[in-house]
Amino acid sequence: MSLCPSLTTILHRAGLTSLRRQARRFVGHRHGNVAIVFGVAMLPLALAVGAAVDYSVANRAKAALDAYADAAALLAVNKASLSVSATAAQTNAVNFFKAQAAGIGDVKSSTVAISVADGTSGRSAVVNYSANVPTAFMSLANIKTMEIKGSATAASSLPSYIDFYLLLDNTPSMGVGATPADVSKMVANTSDKCAFACHQMDVAPNDYYGLAKKLGVTTRIDVVRSATQKLMDTASSSQIVSSQFRMAIYTFGAAAQQAGLTRIFSLSSSLNSAKTAANNIDLMTVPYQNYASDTDTNFAVLSQMNSEITTPGDGATSGAPQKVLFFVSDGVADADNPSCTRTTTVGQDPQTGKKYTRCQEPLNPALCTVIKNRGIKIAVLYTTYLALPTNAWYMTWIDPFNQGPYGPSPNSKIAQNMQSCASPGLYFEVSPTQGIAEAMTALFEKTVQAARLTK
Repeated sequence: MSLCPSLTTILHRAGLTSLRRQARRFVGHRHGNVAIVFGVAMLPLALAVGAAVDYSVANRAKAALDAYADAAALLAVNKASLSVSATAAQTNAVNFFKAQAAGIGDVKSSTVAISVADGTSGRSAVVNYSANVPTAFMSLANIKTMEIKGSATAASSLPSYIDFYLLLDNTPSMGVGATPADVSKMVANTSDKCAFACHQMDVAPNDYYGLAKKLGVTTRIDVVRSATQKLMDTASSSQIVSSQFRMAIYTFGAAAQQAGLTRIFSLSSSLNSAKTAANNIDLMTVPYQNYASDTDTNFAVLSQMNSEITTPGDGATSGAPQKVLFFVSDGVADADNPSCTRTTTVGQDPQTGKKYTRCQEPLNPALCTVIKNRGIKIAVLYTTYLALPTNAWYMTWIDPFNQGPYGPSPNSKIAQNMQSCASPGLYFEVSPTQGIAEAMTALFEKTVQAARLTK
């Protein structure tokens, strides 16, 4: 028996010793829990990352559905939808939302509830939806879907139905040149330096209207005619629903012999027809110079207009439209009126010999008050009465109101009374250098806006 161990035995013993040593070091190592904790934490970490991915998908779907909810709410209250009932608008909005939601691949199912209501202040729409988005990673935690919700609200004013009655002053004073240049041209080409293109039917040398046409002079009535036609285009493009606005057109009379309220176009929703009829607006004719002592501008037509306008409604429906008198004038009466508020002249017709108590004074606002007391709004466009320093008659009888103790417009008595005639906020003055068409459009828009705000 040999006392020396074999090489194999020595190596075997050394290996076991090393293994035992490593095992003891592993068991005694204080950082060994890192591996264990990491292994245990892998599952929730993976779920958290997956949840973030699922949440991102759900958030993307919600953004799309929010946009469709907004669009559905607006669809129910937009201009086109106001022409149908609230029930029909609601159905259209629901169908729109469902059709759009069906196209979102990330959405498994969705429900929507839309409420559309008409009230005194307008139409409102409220959209509420909910939807389910399938999960990919969170299903490992038995969360199969994520629910998303959203809402949207929209509102708009309902259209106000309005009947407009246009009363256009076409008396001889509206034959004045439309601009200072037009006035100067008439003054330079008339022996008595007259700025008015009076439409006298006894022809030369008294037919200054014909002279104005020959000279290419634009008169106030020409501009009013064109402005009225443009107004019809503005009203047509401003309508929210069909037949929202109706128009009627009146003047003070085609001829001085039949002066009085004269209908050019009967109340109608056909604005194109009204535009065509407006072409007939022209200066009142006078049979001869000094006919009826020139008492051709009688604001008694306002009383006649009051009888012409039916009882106004609140404008909520076509059967109860609001009523607006759209009054365009230079604001100075020239009528046979013994009750004149100032000194008058007694004139005589050169052919009949009949005497007239000629009264020239600013509009009496009381005529307008009677109309406004019925709930009818009055929109006034004052075409500033031009100062005519070369005209002796003007300087004697009109200038004291236009300048004199009252000062220039807007302090003139003429302007003050015209503004008093108008309903609050519905007064506009246009000078010769301004556009009557633009002024009429601006006044129309103010009238419509005021109508909407009062409902």
